[in-house]
Amino acid sequence: MPLARLSVLATLCLAVLPAAAQQIQVSKDNKTISVTTTDEASAVADTAVVSIGFNSFGGEEDATYAKATETSNAIISAITTSGIAKDAIQSQEQSLTPLNPEDFQNKTRYVEGMRFQFSQRWQITVPADQAAHVLQEAITHGANNSGGIDWQLKSDDALQAEAAQKALNHARTIAEHMAQGLGAKLGMLLYASNTIPVVNGIGPRMYSMAAAPAAQHVNLKPLAISPDRITRSATVAAVFAIE
Repeated sequence: MPLARLSVLATLCLAVLPAAAQQIQVSKDNKTISVTTTDEASAVADTAVVSIGFNSFGGEEDATYAKATETSNAIISAITTSGIAKDAIQSQEQSLTPLNPEDFQNKTRYVEGMRFQFSQRWQITVPADQAAHVLQEAITHGANNSGGIDWQLKSDDALQAEAAQKALNHARTIAEHMAQGLGAKLGMLLYASNTIPVVNGIGPRMYSMAAAPAAQHVNLKPLAISPDRITRSATVAAVFAIE
C-alpha cells in the first residue's frame, strides 16, 4: 500500500521496543520480526459546526447596541424557528467597542459618523446535511460575517480504530513475507503499540457575506455545500514470533 511507511527488522537478539513498552527476550529458539506501518481510514463527515455572526456600526453607543440586539434576536429566532434546537447553539463572542479612527478599515466609517462597532458570533452544531440550511437562515436575517464550517464525525474513535486495524493487518502481511524470505513461518503476535498522530486541525474560518434587506431574500436558494471527508491515521509497531 503506497500510503504505508514500513520499517522491518528480523532479530536474533533482544527486540528493541519503545521505552514505555515491555522488552521481549528472544533467542535462537524464539526469533522475532518487528514491523512498523502507518495506514489511514476516511469517512464523509456527518456533523457540521457552522460559524455565524454579524458586525454592525453606529454613531451612538446606545443606538448601536439597540440595533445589534434586534439583529441578534432576529438571527437566532429564524434559526430556532426553522427547527434547530437551542442547545445546538453556542455563543462564542459578543462585543461593543469604540471605533479607532487610526485603523485603516475604519477611516471611511469614522468620516460617515460611525463611532461604535458591535460584533457577535455563534457556533451551531447540526447534522452535515443541515449546514446550508443554517447559513441560509442566518445570512438572510442579518448574519453578515458567516460561513466557516468545521466538519466532524460523531464516531471519530471508530474511524481511528479502523486506521489502527488496517495498519496492524498490513504489518502482519509484511511480516509474513519477511518470514517466508527467512525460510520460516510467522507465529503469534507478541506485542503491538498504536501511535495516534496529533491532528493539527484548522478551526472554523469566518467569511464576510453582506446581508441585504429581507425583502430581497424571498427567492434565494441555500448554498451548494458538500461535507468534507475526514481522514485519520495510525502508526502500529508490531512484533511477531517466527517459527
